Amino acid sequence: MAKIERKPLSEASRGRYHIETWGCQINVHDSEKLAGALESEGYSRAAGAEDADVVLLHTCSIREKAAEKVFGELGRLRPLKDRRGRFVLGVTGCVAQQEGAAIFERAPYVDLVVGTRATTSVPAIVARLRGGAVLEREARVDTDLRRDSLEFPPERIRRSGLGAAKAYVTIIEGCNHRCTYCIVPTTRGREICRDLDDVLREVVDLAGRGVVEIEFLGQTVNAYRDERGRTLADLLRSASRVESLRRIRFTTSHPAQMTSEIMDAMAEPGSKVCPYLHLPVQSGSSRVLRAMRRGYDRDLYLRKVADLRSRMPHVELGTDVIVGFPTESERDFEETLSLLDEVGYASCYSFAYSPRPGTAALGLDDPIPLAEKHERLARLQGRQKGIQERIHARWIGSTVEVLVEGASKRDASEWTGRTPEHRVVNFAGVSAPGRLESVRIVGSTAFSLRAEPLGVDA
Repeated sequence: MAKIERKPLSEASRGRYHIETWGCQINVHDSEKLAGALESEGYSRAAGAEDADVVLLHTCSIREKAAEKVFGELGRLRPLKDRRGRFVLGVTGCVAQQEGAAIFERAPYVDLVVGTRATTSVPAIVARLRGGAVLEREARVDTDLRRDSLEFPPERIRRSGLGAAKAYVTIIEGCNHRCTYCIVPTTRGREICRDLDDVLREVVDLAGRGVVEIEFLGQTVNAYRDERGRTLADLLRSASRVESLRRIRFTTSHPAQMTSEIMDAMAEPGSKVCPYLHLPVQSGSSRVLRAMRRGYDRDLYLRKVADLRSRMPHVELGTDVIVGFPTESERDFEETLSLLDEVGYASCYSFAYSPRPGTAALGLDDPIPLAEKHERLARLQGRQKGIQERIHARWIGSTVEVLVEGASKRDASEWTGRTPEHRVVNFAGVSAPGRLESVRIVGSTAFSLRAEPLGVDA
């Protein structure tokens, strides 16, 4: 083996970092915090893992075999560890929280394991490791859920969104629900909320730096209530009064916490809340919803949808659906299909049920063969695709405002962005990430809209 060269670290330049991120918007924002924590200590962003001195895998454990994917990636990165001195390889996020020190048993070359509420501990561990310290296993693991991850200084967040145009803002962490299939309470802990005034100061600061769209984040974001009893509705109203802000979103909502007060705040004059709501239903069967411990049935969910649409007739809805939950019969599944038709979702994230460690559903018999789960999932996705095709076709001929996200993944010569309703729009022309553009919709598919800048003949 080649001799590893070890040189003193410069105080002015700590090195370069690379973060690989899996999962939802919350994980993306957590990675922004990790990046900010490292940059505040003098690190700079690397072009990729091969150019980095510190590599962190920021992980998600919602899906089955998430840990296996992490170990696969760790194996791919191991040669970097073997041939480079003071190279730090770490696992952070939900898999780190779930697996803890057990990660070292399968991948002893991993240097640190830091959970979901311990972001601020990363730079100190990294500094000691790169400084040549030999740390015991206990000093390289931090999965303490009693820590308050919401205290991370907003000014240290390394925003990675649309330049200065869009930003995520965490307002609540953790979840108090006990859905039988869900691992989030284990990996994220119980709910803690930021003070509304603290959140609003961050929003005002971001708007002053050119941010036009804010997305409030939380595992159950509409359960937000600070110590003074102020709710998400109060926050939406306060944020809507920030003059230069154009758009407000919030993710992810639980139907049981979707109150009339929140709906009123979304719909009232002066509100800057976008006409889109992600409202996970998980199943269209009341019987399955009871087995999932969701806290509502089909009828209550539909009443919530009706109440929202009575206030915001043009609101578009997205949802999550789990197919093949252990108690789901063919009749239950058909009820889910009919719910798609009845609500008319503009988007749907659908998954075949997979058992997760530490969840109550592990105690249920799971008689549905995997092949049947996948067959049901394919049927559901086919039904949803048809619904989205019909919804998107109605947009043709309309003029919409698009917040440009960057180059289209399908054609780098074109731009892609989103409408306030969260519809993906691709168009050609002169633009830039972060700009708001008015375009005319000229075509559609099930998954996106095609547009031309105003002034171009269709």
